[in-house]
Amino acid sequence: MKKIKHIFKKMNTEENEKPKEEATTSEEPKVEETAQPPVDEKEKEIAELKIKIAEQNDKFLRLYSEFDNFKRRTAKEKLELIQSGGEDIFKSILPILDDFERAIKSNAATTDITAVNDGVSLIYNKLKSTLTNRGLEEMKSHGEVFNADIHEAITNLPAPSEEMKGKVIEEMEKGYSLNGKIIRFAKVVIGN
Repeated sequence: MKKIKHIFKKMNTEENEKPKEEATTSEEPKVEETAQPPVDEKEKEIAELKIKIAEQNDKFLRLYSEFDNFKRRTAKEKLELIQSGGEDIFKSILPILDDFERAIKSNAATTDITAVNDGVSLIYNKLKSTLTNRGLEEMKSHGEVFNADIHEAITNLPAPSEEMKGKVIEEMEKGYSLNGKIIRFAKVVIGN
């Protein structure tokens, strides 16, 4: 009896194991089919990826061309700005040039020096006010302590007094700044 029970148990366990094996073997091909798509799907996916790559290359080329055009355009605008940047200052100086021409013509016929001096002074003041309106400023140097950032020392001379040592005793050429930026250093003589 024990042998029979043992045989039945063995048969039951074998029967239980067989359907599991069959179930797993019948499921395996299905898993393989979903894991490996057919060749047509792979080719379709490759074609889609090639299209995407072509689109990205096209976008890149367009952006590169656009940036290159931007660089050229800004370089051209910068060059035009440099070439015509002083146009407005020249337009404001032209009337003063006309005044000088009229003064030269009238000087040929006049013998009165004071009238000539007055005319030249008027033209000088007009030029100075025009340049001041455009942002040009004279730098005051005489009597100031020498500063290498705004002064250019030409020579040293004995100071006329003790308090003028290390200071500017004579200004040979005025210094100018344009909108706060020094465009010409003052050429000065320093007392020592």
